[in-house]
Amino acid sequence: MLAVSDYEFWFVTGSQPLYGEDQLKEVAQDAKELVNQLNESNKLPYKVVYKGVMTTADSVTEFMKEVNYQEKVAGVMTWMHTFSPAKNWIRGTKLLQKPLLHLATQYLNNIPYDTIDFDYMNLNQSAHGDREYGYVNARLQKNNKIVYGYWGDEEVQEEIARWEDVAVAYNESFKLKIARFGDTMRDVAVTELDKVEAQIELGWTIDYYAVGDLVRVIDNVADAKVDELYSQLQEKYTFNSGENSADKFENSVKAQLRQYLGIKQFLDKNGYTAFTTNFQDLYGIEQLPGLAVQLLMSEGYGFGAEGDAKSAGLTRLLKIMSHNKQTAFMEDYTLDLRKGHEAILGSHMLEVDPTISGETPRVEVHPLDIGGKDDPARLVFQGIDGEAIDVTLSHSNDGFKFISYPVDAHKPEAQTPNLPVASQLWTPKVGLKEGATKWIQYGGGHHTVLSFALIEEQINDLANLFGIGSIEIG
Repeated sequence: MLAVSDYEFWFVTGSQPLYGEDQLKEVAQDAKELVNQLNESNKLPYKVVYKGVMTTADSVTEFMKEVNYQEKVAGVMTWMHTFSPAKNWIRGTKLLQKPLLHLATQYLNNIPYDTIDFDYMNLNQSAHGDREYGYVNARLQKNNKIVYGYWGDEEVQEEIARWEDVAVAYNESFKLKIARFGDTMRDVAVTELDKVEAQIELGWTIDYYAVGDLVRVIDNVADAKVDELYSQLQEKYTFNSGENSADKFENSVKAQLRQYLGIKQFLDKNGYTAFTTNFQDLYGIEQLPGLAVQLLMSEGYGFGAEGDAKSAGLTRLLKIMSHNKQTAFMEDYTLDLRKGHEAILGSHMLEVDPTISGETPRVEVHPLDIGGKDDPARLVFQGIDGEAIDVTLSHSNDGFKFISYPVDAHKPEAQTPNLPVASQLWTPKVGLKEGATKWIQYGGGHHTVLSFALIEEQINDLANLFGIGSIEIG
């Protein structure tokens, strides 16, 4: 997968000096054990680093400043083992520019009725301390995440893990660079956006390049590299030449591989991890990039068709959050409105990500009645069954917002021999009529990201970090 920085999360425990050194040592020992067991659980995708017990406003403030300074730190986790006067946290928390998770937990998961005394009560005041600390975060409108429950329980660890993925995606968003090859599709409204606003709100840098800038790189790709990749592709996918001659099939596939190598070289050299293309702007390119885009998305690059930079950036972020598992750029393509069969058939002209394939994809070459170019090679496959979420990023008068709904996804009911593209069927859990009606009412676009690996909670958490809206339909 396209590399993501090796992030870590810093963990601190709240207390105060009134309890004495012996109690503070026990607080530190308990916190170290908690952190060690979180790391050893193999549930968390990123390492947690214990950073001590905070007892004064000065120590909290200096700690938060250091978090902001350290690029490798994706966020902070806090735990109030005892009662920590929350005024101590105000200045440091206001300065914090990274995601914050408040772990509202307790060292023991039970009440020791036979032995409990005031010493125990003073030491184990999480129920008390968490509410004091949480009050100040609420006053500060910090948009922090609260995970409540026993830290040793699997479901709590999984909730922390999901938040880590969101926090990393948030950090990566401010490094995200999107290359737009050509402009947006003419006369289309939903793919437009304010690039300055995207950089202010989401951290994205969106740069335009003439297609000719890309063509020069594609044309200079060495034949030997194309031939090598062609052989590798034969081992990974099924080659189906169909009615094409052997030469036409091979030449078409190699044209796409040359595009793939050229686009990848261009993106990597200039620090881009997402890109767009537009079938109305292909000057100097033999074919609309199809297989080329699919291969890049399978490696974790974000993509948006018709110049849709919103979808390109969203795809990249959700691929980071999902570790590039079963998360794909998609489009509402056509509908089944029969009673009992209500569903959306998702696809695109060519560019559907094979990470959602339920079978070995086939490399095929077919005409494309749009774009006016040579017959393009593409991966053809049907999707999978399972629960998923479908998400879009909308930009309107009220700014950016996520619109999403949970869906039941299915393989298409039959093959589509006359529509040789990748395809996936899904139905909103609230029903097609209600889900689609509300999607349209809220201004949701036709380009989406479909993910079997993420849940709605993570989309809401990401929106919360950005401070933008999030509409969950159903």
